[in-house]
Amino acid sequence: MFSSPGTHDKRMSTRVTSTITGLGAGAARIAPARLPSDWNQVDLSSLDIAAIVPCYNEEGAIGKVVTDLLTAVPAMRVYVYDNHSTDRTAEVAAAAGAIVRREERKGKGNVVRRAFADVEADVYVMIDGDDTYDAAALPSMIATLLKGPYDHVLGVRRDVQEKSSYRPGHEAGNKAFNRLTSRVFGTHVTDMLSGYRVFSRRFVKSFPAMSREFEIETELTVHAATLRVPQIEVPVGFKERAAGTESKLNTFSDGFKILALIARLVRDERPVLFYGTLGFLTWVVAVALGIPIVWHFLEFGNVPRFPTLFLSIGLVTMGFLWMMLGVIQSGLRRARANTARLAYLAYPAVSRP
Repeated sequence: MFSSPGTHDKRMSTRVTSTITGLGAGAARIAPARLPSDWNQVDLSSLDIAAIVPCYNEEGAIGKVVTDLLTAVPAMRVYVYDNHSTDRTAEVAAAAGAIVRREERKGKGNVVRRAFADVEADVYVMIDGDDTYDAAALPSMIATLLKGPYDHVLGVRRDVQEKSSYRPGHEAGNKAFNRLTSRVFGTHVTDMLSGYRVFSRRFVKSFPAMSREFEIETELTVHAATLRVPQIEVPVGFKERAAGTESKLNTFSDGFKILALIARLVRDERPVLFYGTLGFLTWVVAVALGIPIVWHFLEFGNVPRFPTLFLSIGLVTMGFLWMMLGVIQSGLRRARANTARLAYLAYPAVSRP
């Protein structure tokens, strides 16, 4: 089911000796990021590149994904994390040349958390195991990371077929989340839910990875935005799933989980905005309850409903407390941000060999 220890050790010790040739091979039709002409021949022999492929019941697609990745960047280590599959995902991946590992805790976020902690490399690739992304675009994405140098290269999905490859509702939901995240966190993101990314070592090793399921892409995007790491977006090909396979993403339940994560991240990363909004809304309710009582008192000289009056006063006090909590949390957030920045700077930037 899994690769043998000898094979594993051999692949672990193998350094990437491939040369990036023809950077536009897979991405030319979707206009990838422009690179200088001398980047058509970049020797990556001094870099250790690892691809992380989370999988759950992808027997019908994982073999081609592994083969395409190794074709795009030969000698790259491909780690397939089998997330408690009930089919032959692990066997097919191992036969295609991948290093297969198993993560018992279900959820893509749990897989990424485990992989980021266990795998050691100079450059990390994250790609889904459903064969919807263009693996041939990987060399140009890696070259873009080195050229910057950047810490995060996001593969923005572009359909390579006439019919939309998105499931009904997914594209609209993705665009809505993109706009919300861009506005709240002060960054520009075109495809925050893309599962095709390239990272530097210092990004991976300073990323907390707290998400459990499909919210992991949102956490990656917000982490890059709040830490203000150098990053860039690169268009990549995107197509429908292979016949006989099915998506594990639930449109509504996972959508609500992503929305809940965004709310938690706003609370943690924009506390003044979050608690300030709560305080303002509390004051609005307090004023709505209090104005009739004040008007009645001025008109008739008595208070008709003391419980409502006390509730209004309590809500005004609560609004002030929300505001103060936001200020306190803002100070704590700044301390956390400084600590995260120092952890990030503990690793050197990725550089062109």
